[in-house]
Amino acid sequence: MSSPSHSLWSPLRLPSFRGLWAGSAIYFTGNAMQVMAASWLMVELTGSSFLAALVQTAVFFPMFLLALPAGVLADTMDRRRLILNSLRTQVGVLVILSLLAMLGWAGSTTLLVFTFAAGCCTALLSPAWNTSLADTVPRAEMPQAITAISIAWNSARALGPSIAGFVFAWLGAGWVFAMAVISAVLMMGAVQRWPPAPHAKSPLPAERLWSGTLAGLRYARHSPMILAQLLRTVAYSGTGSALWALLPAIAAQQLQLGAAGFGILMGCLGTGAVAAGLVLGKLRSRLGLERLVATGCVVFAAVMLIAALVRIPMMVFVALAIGGAAWMAVMATFNTATQSSAPPWVRSRAVALHTISALGSFAIGSAFWGAVSGVAGLQIALGVAAVAMTAGIALARWFPLRMGEALEVTPVALWDDKLVKEHPLPDDGPVSVEVSYRIRTGEADEFLHVVSELRASRRRDGATLWRVYRDLGDPSRYVERFIVASWADYLHQRARATLADQEVEARVREYLAESEVVTTQHYIAVR
Repeated sequence: MSSPSHSLWSPLRLPSFRGLWAGSAIYFTGNAMQVMAASWLMVELTGSSFLAALVQTAVFFPMFLLALPAGVLADTMDRRRLILNSLRTQVGVLVILSLLAMLGWAGSTTLLVFTFAAGCCTALLSPAWNTSLADTVPRAEMPQAITAISIAWNSARALGPSIAGFVFAWLGAGWVFAMAVISAVLMMGAVQRWPPAPHAKSPLPAERLWSGTLAGLRYARHSPMILAQLLRTVAYSGTGSALWALLPAIAAQQLQLGAAGFGILMGCLGTGAVAAGLVLGKLRSRLGLERLVATGCVVFAAVMLIAALVRIPMMVFVALAIGGAAWMAVMATFNTATQSSAPPWVRSRAVALHTISALGSFAIGSAFWGAVSGVAGLQIALGVAAVAMTAGIALARWFPLRMGEALEVTPVALWDDKLVKEHPLPDDGPVSVEVSYRIRTGEADEFLHVVSELRASRRRDGATLWRVYRDLGDPSRYVERFIVASWADYLHQRARATLADQEVEARVREYLAESEVVTTQHYIAVR
């Protein structure tokens, strides 16, 4: 087993990761350029700040709307085909938008519709792209790979608008959109050169979109690790959104800066985020997850207070660079913990849920802090947000963070049910499964404590109901019973069991009376 490396360059030494990573950096930059050009063109066409803001909505709403279905598709279909088809559609959309802009036919409605369509393409490919990149490196290198991806995204967010502004002023919006087309084409080339690894072939019925979506939500609900990471992401992104949402007001009201100064403020946040990525692996190794997150929360809260109270631009610039580093450190840690804690069958859905948690709370939080600022003032809004972020550190007590172990994400081999003589149709059900244990006298409490650990894995992998019953006619006999919606869902549930689940089942069997074995019965509803 390879030992983990804390060097950011370790995954970049792998040709497949390096090629796909470079393609994503170019693609993200093109996307950032497209968004900037659409926003500025909207201002030139309409002079409406509201319509300019709707451009951002057209960009991010598809991600919120489609991330989870896209995660299901990434977990269940050919990821190469999904990514390439999304990119081809996006190229077509951007080519048309570019031509319309060059001909002067791109109005406000056209901009919003085509920006939304391009955003849908990005949303559909993102979960598949993220997990494909992570799959190109050994598990031990996954945290550094995810950090490198975050650096590419933050670098694009800092550089893309600057490049787009220059091209826009020189050649016009149409040529900016044309450059976004080129970035998508280059990403297509990277995917064709280094295609994602195919899913392992399975004899099981394919998951459908709706059932796969429910399976992803159920897994997150009943996996303590994933649930903790998602809730902590919601809390951090929701409170931290205050600084991002109020940054234009900070520039105009607090620092008396113009558009160029506002661009510098954004650049400071992005620069700090990139700088943090270069040392994040070593920091995470030295501090551990909880100390790193707690430190990031305190630092970002302090930066919000500085932005609220200090009127010297240079001090705020420096503070924002530090704040960008803290933001990157915490969000990348949440993302890494989520991906490393999800088994392959649901990893893309876990990534999608992380995205929804981050963007959903960010969008709602931005509106909330904007309303607070309008009522109570900028300083009060940022001060309350800083206090809330600091208080959020206490969530570690109830929702601790940790990276999943290899045993917790490695599936076990399927086995045949000797007691099932005739397999039902995939859609038949519900299915009731009874697992019977006859245990040694005097060890009931210990047995119940251990068998209760199966509840999370059974519910997480597909059971809609789980209980343990004591046989009133035989005090030594206990029955574990769980219900699964259909025979196909039951087959999938079995295939999702991990080595860690297998270890719990082995511990349960240690309480069996001498010469006793576990027996399993299957029942299918007929009325």
